[in-house]
Amino acid sequence: MRGKIVGKRRKPLQAAEFVIYLFMGLFALVTIYPFWYTVVGSFSDGMDYQGGGVWLFPRIFTTANYSVVFADARLWTAFGTTILRTLAGTFLSLVVTSCTAYGMSRPNLKFRRVLQWLNMFTMFFSGGLIPYVLIINMLGLYNSFWVYVIPSAYSVYNMIIIQNFFKGIPTELHEAAVLDGASEFRIWWNLFIPLSGSVLATVALWCAVGHWNNYMQTMLYTNNPKLITLQYYLMLLIKEANVEFGELGDNITSQVTARTVSFAAIVVASLPILCVYPFVLKHFAGSVMIGSLK
Repeated sequence: MRGKIVGKRRKPLQAAEFVIYLFMGLFALVTIYPFWYTVVGSFSDGMDYQGGGVWLFPRIFTTANYSVVFADARLWTAFGTTILRTLAGTFLSLVVTSCTAYGMSRPNLKFRRVLQWLNMFTMFFSGGLIPYVLIINMLGLYNSFWVYVIPSAYSVYNMIIIQNFFKGIPTELHEAAVLDGASEFRIWWNLFIPLSGSVLATVALWCAVGHWNNYMQTMLYTNNPKLITLQYYLMLLIKEANVEFGELGDNITSQVTARTVSFAAIVVASLPILCVYPFVLKHFAGSVMIGSLK
């Protein structure tokens, strides 16, 4: 006699579970819809969009907004500066911050407590904007590409996260490396760095997003159009409606407005960081928990 396979009955949702699912669904909708609204606006005819009522899908579909964005030479200048800034700034920040974190994680470091308190002090107090600008000028960083990279090379918060992760690495590995004659620099580079891929990936994501989204430094520390960054370019489009249509013809310019062009620019600027994020997402939660709890 053939036996019947009886599947497990699914438990009905409890009231609390239903409320949680409903809340998370609404939260996801509120989070995702603004980006979807931006995408819809970027593919909408500018004159039709001004009439209102465009919420879920474009009434009149067009790619003219993207044609205007891609024809603007400032976009490519901003893209080049932002990509170079993100790569160089993230790499330098990881090197400087992890090197400092390694030193601060060693119990035999002289004046370790004093250095720890000095680092903590800078997290809560600063000299203010005017002294900072004066220092930038004194160092010769004004109107220089390095103003994007050098001042942000070190973060106390990121150092503490990496430091706590380094403390979780067994001391026996460090002692074995010392017995083999390895220097502290070699132990940091060849031992601690390879074992800390998850926390370094998380900190790299923070640094990269910070560099990618920053526009204040462009406003304050440079007036060179060749050093324009992507977010500053977006600010010009959104806030000042500063669109350069170029020689695209009346059939293109008649389909766009400054607002719909800014939507297209936002989508173009968001895509690179959205493509990178999934590759480091798996490291994010675990390394933050390890760094904060140890």
